[in-house]
Amino acid sequence: MRELVYYIAVSIDGYIAGPGDEVDFYPSSDEYMAHMLAEYPDTIPSHVRSQVGLADEPLKTFDTVLMGRRTYEPALAEGISSPYSHLRQVVFSRSLEQQDPSVRVVSGDPLAVARSLKSEDSAFDIYLAGGGELASVLLPEIDRIIVKQYPVVAGAGRPAFSGAFTPTVFDLEDVSRFDGGNAIMTYARRAGEEEPA
Repeated sequence: MRELVYYIAVSIDGYIAGPGDEVDFYPSSDEYMAHMLAEYPDTIPSHVRSQVGLADEPLKTFDTVLMGRRTYEPALAEGISSPYSHLRQVVFSRSLEQQDPSVRVVSGDPLAVARSLKSEDSAFDIYLAGGGELASVLLPEIDRIIVKQYPVVAGAGRPAFSGAFTPTVFDLEDVSRFDGGNAIMTYARRAGEEEPA
C-alpha cells in the first residue's frame, strides 16, 4: 500500500506559516534549494517547475497532492487555479466552490478519501501539503513526515498540527543538514503505533 506523506516546512518553534499565512520569512541556501529540487521535484508547484527547468521531469515520489483550503488559496489569489497540474489535486473544504476541473474539491470526510487513495495500486505516494488542521484530521493515516526545518523562530502563526491532543509516535529515520542551518528530518510511523482512543 502506498503511503501518505506529510511534507512540510516548519520554523524551529513548529509553525508552518505566520499569523497572516506568511511564509516569506524562511531563510534558505543554494545547497538546500538544489537538494529540494533534486530530491522532491514533485512538490514544486507547476508554474515554478517550468521556471527551474523541471517542467518535463517525470514524477519521482508522488502522483497525488492533498491540501486544505488555506493551503490552496494563495495560488488562487495569484490567478493559479491548478497549482500542481503535474499531480492529481484534492482540496478539502466545506466552503470552497470548484475552481478548476483538474482540482477535486471535497467537502466530505478527509480520512475516507485518504484511505481510498492509499489503497490504489500505484508506485507513487501521496503528498500531504497542509495545513495543520487537515494534518491533524489525517494523522491516523499519515505514514511518514518529512520536516523541512528552517533556522528561524516565528513566535506565532499556523502550527504544523492544530487539532486534539493525540500523541502519536514516529521514528526518526534520517537527518540532512545544509549550509545556512536548514535541516530535513524524515520520520516514519512506528510499527504497531495506533491512534489513541
